[in-house]
Parts: sequence; structure tokens; C-alpha cells
Amino acid sequence: MRLRLLLWLLLLSLLISVAACRQKSSQRLVVIIVPSQDNPFFKSEADAAEGAARALGYAVRVDAHEDDAFKQDNLIDMAIASDAAAIILDNAGADASISGVKRATAAGIKCFLIDREIKPAGIAVAQIVADNFQGAVLAGREFVRLMGGSGKYAELLGKESDTNAQVRTHGFHSVVDQSPGLTLAVAQSANWNQSEAFSKTETILQAHGDLKGILSGNDTMAVGAAAAVKANGKSLIIVGFDGSPDALADIRSGQMAATVLQPAVAIAKLAVSEMDTYLKTGSTGKPERQSIPCELVTSKNVNDYGVFTRKN
Repeated sequence: MRLRLLLWLLLLSLLISVAACRQKSSQRLVVIIVPSQDNPFFKSEADAAEGAARALGYAVRVDAHEDDAFKQDNLIDMAIASDAAAIILDNAGADASISGVKRATAAGIKCFLIDREIKPAGIAVAQIVADNFQGAVLAGREFVRLMGGSGKYAELLGKESDTNAQVRTHGFHSVVDQSPGLTLAVAQSANWNQSEAFSKTETILQAHGDLKGILSGNDTMAVGAAAAVKANGKSLIIVGFDGSPDALADIRSGQMAATVLQPAVAIAKLAVSEMDTYLKTGSTGKPERQSIPCELVTSKNVNDYGVFTRKN
């Protein structure tokens, strides 16, 4: 009798296990692909998207392409081979990503782009990005105000291949160039990199001892510039872009003057919400291209912000 009972319990346990595996395997897979999981900006959007997708009952895989278009293509092919329902993608370049998105779409995988756009319309279901031009205008206006409309400044540019870098610098100059008292001493790319920004800022400071401010295309470079300025015993007006935790800390300490929050968390969650709506209804109810406003962060309101998001 005991043996029979044990056998029944074993069989019941096996059936429960099989049922659980079937339920798990029946979950639709969402693949989230971001440039890096080491960079806090990209990690915050990956974490936000993953959390939102899992909360909706999806299986999730998170990958990073490291801004390598070839690696991105391989990751997209892996998503196709895995029969993913959707891809949430922060892409590896506007031009280099078109073929991969096309390939995924042709395979029936719905693509939702965040942070970075591609030029062709009608391939991705949605392209949800921060309004980089609007954010750069906010940064430019604050920079002009803090500079008092006069003085020499340097600009640190992002990667030349990144559309966002170009949009931001155009936004900056749409405002800054209206102040004839401001003089651009030098503009150099630090490729979104903190250590590169540090070394280039040191060189810039040596060549331009009367520099008054630095306008940076992202916070990673701004933080590097701020460290170089401090190491050289100087005090400059530094304005960045992104709203990173390190930049918020530098604003609190007075090493940076301002930044612009790029709402990575809100954008990632919105992409997952629209993905879920689309997979269930066949429509997001929204236009493909969506632009989310950025917010100016200064010493006056810095405590209202957390990791790439407003606290309230």
C-alpha cells in the first residue's frame, strides 16, 4: 500500500512538473537588445523593459550588442531562431540596423525601437525616443543663462555615427548661436566615453586657460569633464544630457550645473505596454514615431529625480 501511495505521489509530482514546464514554454518570448548592460542608462532601460514584460507574463531574454552592428545582426538572428514574439531594440546605428529590423519583421517578429530611430517608416511597429532636440534646447538655454551670455566654451560631442549626437548638437546651437557673446573655442568628440572626455578636457584646459564652460552631448562625457576640471583646480559651468545618477551627484556637489533627463525608464515601459497591446489587438493605437519630452535638471530640482526617471 505504501509503495503504491509513493508511486502515485511520484506520478502526481511528475505531472505537475510537466504541466509547469508546458506553461513556462507556452510563454511568449520578448527579446530586449540594448547597446550595453554596463552603461547605467542602457541598463536602466533594459531593467525597466524586462520588469514590465515579466509582469505581463512574458518570458524575457536581455542581450547587448555593444554598438556592434554585426553582433546586433547575430542577436536578431538568435531572436528569429528562438521564435520570439517581439524585440525591444535600442539599435546599433540608424543605417546599420535597417536590414536587421527588416529581417525580424519579415520573420513575423514585431520590433519596437527605443532611444534610437531608424529612418525608414513602416518596418518597426513603433519607434519611441526622447525628444533629443527639445532636450538640447533646454540644455542650451540653461547654458546661455549660466554663462551670462558671454565667454568661451568647449563642446564635447558624441559618436559621429549616432543620430542622437547630431540632433543634440543642432539643438544646442539653435540656442547658443543666438548669443554673439558666446565663443566656441573647440568642439571634439569623446565618443560618449568618460575616460576619453577626461583626457580631452585636460588637453582643452591646457590650450584654453580662459575657458568658462563646457557643453556636453551626454552625462558620461560631462562627468569625465567635471573630474578633469576638478583635477586641474578649476571651476567651470558644465551642462550635460541624460540625467544619469553620476551627473545628479555632480550637480548636488556643484561640479556640474545642469543636465537634461532623458526618460529612459518611461520610454522602455511604454514600449512594452504598446507591444503587449499590439500582440493582443493588432494595433498600438499610436503613431509609429513617438517623441517623449525631456526635463531640465538643476540644483533646484535635482532631488526630484532618480535613476533616469522622475521620482513622483
